[in-house]
Amino acid sequence: MEIKKLTLQTDKLHTLKYFYTKVLGFSLDDEHHDRFQIKAGSSIIEFTDKDVAGSPFYHFALNIPSNQFREAKEWLKEKLTLLVEEGKDEADFSFWPAHSCYFEDPAGNIVELVARYKENPINHAPFSVNSILNISEIGLVVKDAKKVGEQLEEIGILASEGDHISNSSLNFMQENKNGVFILLTNTGRRWLFSDKESEIFPLKITLDKDIVLGVDEGLEFFIERIIE
Repeated sequence: MEIKKLTLQTDKLHTLKYFYTKVLGFSLDDEHHDRFQIKAGSSIIEFTDKDVAGSPFYHFALNIPSNQFREAKEWLKEKLTLLVEEGKDEADFSFWPAHSCYFEDPAGNIVELVARYKENPINHAPFSVNSILNISEIGLVVKDAKKVGEQLEEIGILASEGDHISNSSLNFMQENKNGVFILLTNTGRRWLFSDKESEIFPLKITLDKDIVLGVDEGLEFFIERIIE
């Protein structure tokens, strides 16, 4: 499974465009009056203010080369302030294994850079925004994670390591062990390195399986097949 494109809502469209293209240096892939797209390695992230309600925020992660966590972290610290959890500005996930660091963008999105030591390739060039590999994770917040998890399983997206899907857990859903996950959860779960709790907002996740899934304007989960 690869996440080809994320479509996220925002009430701060122009501020986010400046932040991602001018502060972080992402390439502008496409732009219209109500949306813009940036390239994140082999993935696309689209922000839109069309039909936006409230102030949406999301958690997503970006894969970086497995040998460049320290370099990527210093690159970020030159541009912004990293988020902190229990006095630390990085996470050591020894069970994956992986290292991550986090920041919050101007719209309140909780963004993570993650170096996965088993899955992500190495890079010998100096780290830059162009070193980012792809979208690694997207938080999918729904009303009933267990029910949605069953729907995901029907299309081959399974709980990592054979875990049971639970409404009280953060469920790591994946198709194969390539460092790409849908983080399935109910509302009210605190996002790591943040004081924010998970809330349901509309989003679209376009997969390489010719499938689009996400949450619609009525805050209901959906799965659609792309027919060309």
